[in-house]
Amino acid sequence: MRGNRPAKIDDKGRLKVPTVFRSAIAAQYGDDVFVTSTDGKAAFIYPLRVWTDMEAQLAQAPSADPKVRRYKEAVNYYGQEATFDKQGRVLIQGLLREQAEIVGEVMVLGLGNHLEVWNKEHIGKRQSEHPLTPEELGTLAADYGI
Repeated sequence: MRGNRPAKIDDKGRLKVPTVFRSAIAAQYGDDVFVTSTDGKAAFIYPLRVWTDMEAQLAQAPSADPKVRRYKEAVNYYGQEATFDKQGRVLIQGLLREQAEIVGEVMVLGLGNHLEVWNKEHIGKRQSEHPLTPEELGTLAADYGI
């Protein structure tokens, strides 16, 4: 999953997931997802199988580590399991919709193994105010060959 697509969240809080993303998720993982956030700025939609793999990795981390505890708190505070309905919609819980201000027109970004849902204005502002720097691009090239 890559790129971005505009989408809408309806009055009941359901996101109509763009077909290109919905088809990719359903074909590889099925219709069950985990919708969450780490900071309340955007909603993350993980195929449930991807999310459970991440939880298994996290289970290997020391539970007494404060970072692990805060991560678990955040993703569970904002998170809930959901299932795509027959129209390709998924519910974004009210707390997360309100915090991230994701209502009406939104942007859905494909980030490989998950989607991010952003308030259209917020993601535009974020990109213009915090672009990738030449130093970051250099580090990505040196560290990852990108």
